[in-house]
Amino acid sequence: MDASENRTEERAAPPETPRRRGWRRWAMDTRPLRRPAYRRLWGSTIVTAVGSQLTAVAVPKQIYDITGSSAWVGAASLAGLVPLIVFALWGGAIADTMDRRRLLLITNSGIALTSVLFWLQALAGLDSVAALMVLLAMQQAFWGLNAPARSASIARLVPEDELPAANALGSTVMQTGQVAGPLLAGALIPVVGLPELYLIDALALCVTVWAVYRLPALPPLSGTTVGRRAGVREIVAGFRYISGHAVLLLSFLADIVAMVFGMPRALFPQLAAQTFAPWGEGFALGLLFAAIPVGAVLGGLFSGTFSRARRHGWMVIGAVVVWGAAITGFGLSRSLWVAVAFLALAGVADMVSMVFRGAILLSAATDEMRGRMQGVFTVVVAGGPRLADVLHGTAGSAFGPRTAVAGGGLLVVALMVVLAAAVPALRRYRV
Repeated sequence: MDASENRTEERAAPPETPRRRGWRRWAMDTRPLRRPAYRRLWGSTIVTAVGSQLTAVAVPKQIYDITGSSAWVGAASLAGLVPLIVFALWGGAIADTMDRRRLLLITNSGIALTSVLFWLQALAGLDSVAALMVLLAMQQAFWGLNAPARSASIARLVPEDELPAANALGSTVMQTGQVAGPLLAGALIPVVGLPELYLIDALALCVTVWAVYRLPALPPLSGTTVGRRAGVREIVAGFRYISGHAVLLLSFLADIVAMVFGMPRALFPQLAAQTFAPWGEGFALGLLFAAIPVGAVLGGLFSGTFSRARRHGWMVIGAVVVWGAAITGFGLSRSLWVAVAFLALAGVADMVSMVFRGAILLSAATDEMRGRMQGVFTVVVAGGPRLADVLHGTAGSAFGPRTAVAGGGLLVVALMVVLAAAVPALRRYRV
């Protein structure tokens, strides 16, 4: 039996809500914010979405200031990826065997402590790349433990029909942080200095710890932890669960296809220096990197246009196809503004895909498996774009950047159509 036919009934039935009229039916669906527990969790995200980006800017900046080498900056990124993958998988298993609120308190406190250590080493002028890489690995390990529990908790805080709206609210905040955080970091570094960026992030995380402390207890549902421990066996059981439920497997494959073959950010510098050089290399590069997050934010702000859709599978399929088509259009564009418009459209499609893939993972999986599903989701989201950097960088060198980008976009469309046709489970999935 598919998990979607055996959902856990731990959520109360949603109350009747009046139909929204006029422009409000297009605006962001804010129904989950009426629920105090979710509102606290989401409110803490507003603060940390910007704060975490300050550290994300400060670490590579400090490493480059010490070494003068972009290679060391890239090595630091790899140093953070490995513990993120390992601890996200383990963290998913832990989230299925203990109170998720308690796990969030422990891991958010660990992330905050790491930010304090970042601040202290910068304040002391340690100038040690090794120390920065160790702290980055620690931070990503705590984040890997934290993310599955945080995402899996949402299904216990809002009813099933509000899961897309809740995912849209959270994703919009995170995407806004990716735009506003780096801009704020760039403005603050000349004024307050690099160490204070770490301190601001640490203070923001204190807000998160307080918000999590005020959440209700989120223990595993009765009887789901008997005889279980969060070890390799539980992680393997999670992968077996995915392989036995086609709709879950397809939701992961859809993201892998979209990101690995259709995320062209590794080619942005070359395109800015060659294809879009008449507009100014620096100006073009900034617009290219900002376009997808800006599109995602716009998609979130107008998520009322899609958050009430019940055919979640078709929404994922359509969003990935639009993403691929938009990336193809970007690759074929010679005008910077047309290229940015296609990337923004891709950002909107990515937001729709994130919203409904997240909703499927929370609704189609049982509560005892949600943590592990979110752990795998964290790995896919973190690893896909990095694989894309390698693939697109290699293809761009071999065939040229525009051909590599357009070809990747077309491949996304073709692969998604084939997957949707070959496996009907995703097409049929609805709530």
